[in-house]
Amino acid sequence: MELRELLNRIGTNYDRTLGQKGEAQELLRQAPAFLRPKVSASYITAASGGKGNGAIVPWIAVFDPDETTTAQRGMYVVYLFAADMSSVALSLNQGVTELTSEFGTPEGRKLLRQQASAIRQAFPEDLIDGLDAVIDLRSRTKLPLDYEAGNILATTYALDSLPGEEQLTADLDRFVRLYEHALSLRTTLRLSRIDAVHTTLAIPNVEIVAEFKPKSDADYVQVITGGVRRVSRKHERLVDQYGKFLLASGFEANTKVHPRDLTASRDGSHWLIEAKMVRAGNGVQATREAIGQLLMYRDTLYDTPRDVRMLALFSESVGSMCMDFLERYQIASVWSSKGGWVGSPSAAAGGLAAPL
Repeated sequence: MELRELLNRIGTNYDRTLGQKGEAQELLRQAPAFLRPKVSASYITAASGGKGNGAIVPWIAVFDPDETTTAQRGMYVVYLFAADMSSVALSLNQGVTELTSEFGTPEGRKLLRQQASAIRQAFPEDLIDGLDAVIDLRSRTKLPLDYEAGNILATTYALDSLPGEEQLTADLDRFVRLYEHALSLRTTLRLSRIDAVHTTLAIPNVEIVAEFKPKSDADYVQVITGGVRRVSRKHERLVDQYGKFLLASGFEANTKVHPRDLTASRDGSHWLIEAKMVRAGNGVQATREAIGQLLMYRDTLYDTPRDVRMLALFSESVGSMCMDFLERYQIASVWSSKGGWVGSPSAAAGGLAAPL
């Protein structure tokens, strides 16, 4: 089933009077699994048609787990079906619960609109050309009005004349890119304009780990002192999803190898794997970071470094130039791509990914 068919069938068959029954509700339950291959493995997909009673505005969302895992707070990308099922909006949106709980519904929505406006105005104009600042979900009830207040950018499709699959997929890719950019813009606004951002930062995921302060190779592998490390949920998800792929491919994969992200062994080959998030499309920066860590960990954590093969794992493609550069230095590369894992020639030859 294609994205166009999914949206069309939900909109055509949705009947909130059926509660959690009916074809549309079943499709909403399947939607996260359907959407997952269409975004990077580091994102979470979710959907809702309500709890018990049918939702007035059902939705399908993409969450950055470092930002949020719920539509109630934080920023996310979401398909919002209008209450009358005449349209569906693809929206870069914000959860309203935090602000309405603290300030009440009218003031909370007002502050969220102000925050949405500040983020929208911070975007370069060419990145948001043709997108809408306002959505109309065709209802005056609470949740639809909350979603309307939280909208930063959107494009709305009439359900009886949806664009083709290629356009829908391109729009989703665009909004996921805008999502990443918007998170960075919000951070800048939080630091530069005291009145621009009203929501609080997500609570970071932290774990107690050994803090390494190497003075020599021997020092590097010793625990020096306890410390706290911020762990990116997005990074963790990328490693976890790729680790599952390796296990299914017959590798012995291990993620409990701190400070390394992941190791894998098969057919006498041992792979040292470091995962990097490609932020704002900057493949060069991610490549530089991967090279540094791979070389340091290989040369300091192994007795025979030359026997260790190296793999850079990325959240998305770093481009052919970076891939070729890594290959020249005998570093394979793999990235998440539309429901699978694609890699460089040496990664494909090693069974670590599908070939380009």
